[in-house]
Amino acid sequence: MQQFVVGLVLAVASLNGLAGGLLPDEIKHKPQSVDVWKMLEKSAHAARELNYEGQFSYVNGENSRKVDVKHMNYGGHEVARNIVLDNSHREVYSQGSEIVILQPTNKMVMIKKRRGKNLFPAMLPTDMSLIKANYKARLIGTEFVANREAQIIELVPNDGYRYRYKIWTDIKFGLILKMNLLNGDNKTLEQIYFNQLSMLNSENLNWFQPKIEIGKDYVTEQSKPVKRVHNDLFVTNLPVGYQQIDHIQRAKGDGTIDQLVFSDGIGSVSVFIEPMSKGQRPKTGYMPMGSTNMCAHVADGHQIIVVGEVPAKTVKSIAEAVTFKK
Repeated sequence: MQQFVVGLVLAVASLNGLAGGLLPDEIKHKPQSVDVWKMLEKSAHAARELNYEGQFSYVNGENSRKVDVKHMNYGGHEVARNIVLDNSHREVYSQGSEIVILQPTNKMVMIKKRRGKNLFPAMLPTDMSLIKANYKARLIGTEFVANREAQIIELVPNDGYRYRYKIWTDIKFGLILKMNLLNGDNKTLEQIYFNQLSMLNSENLNWFQPKIEIGKDYVTEQSKPVKRVHNDLFVTNLPVGYQQIDHIQRAKGDGTIDQLVFSDGIGSVSVFIEPMSKGQRPKTGYMPMGSTNMCAHVADGHQIIVVGEVPAKTVKSIAEAVTFKK
């Protein structure tokens, strides 16, 4: 991890390039002249290219937590550290797709690959084509978040198979400062926002070191090997706008479990499929968990579990779309 070459100049140059030059008054008085999609593209790149540190809060129903985040990018290499400020005090170190999780309370170190949804504030993909196909974007105002002025952009879904998003982006740098997830009744289901934020002006990477205490015994757990599967035999008739983005297979006991991931550009759904063993009680039904919905279904001797931060009708539709090659 220490191999990264510090290149603050590149990051600052990129940051300046992202600054754009939109002024609050321009947004307020000439909203139709602003290319909102370009703002979102700038935000997607800003989260990956800028150097910043701060603390953000995550609120989903009755669950909430605070996270300290520090992020740097030098020469195209992203390094980040997230510290979850709860009783576990879990530390997550990431270098590209590699993640190391340190859990001091149970002396566990886990090493695994990043999968699925990106971490705040890198919530948007750099390729916006799928989001553009499924949402309309509009600028609805300005507001201060973490003492920084932000422009508020709303992503309005084309149909009922996806949630609505409100995104606050820093006017100067483009970084996402806040994001709300709303249902069809315009009720906020999930909220994530910076309480504090500052841009880093340092070449010091000493912070990118897990705080492992010498003399303590730690258990290191490597993530189980996965097999990437290149077929689309399992799910047909997906809700419009969702595409399969991954399909992996893991060993589980004497058998295997397939995980398929679908996305509409910003929302994602995971489908877990495994053969039912003799005497296994089937699970069926639906359960909401804050903004996340889960659907259990059985088809052709397989247990199917569908989970995603999408409306209930989406997980139900995908669960019922699973079919098997005869």
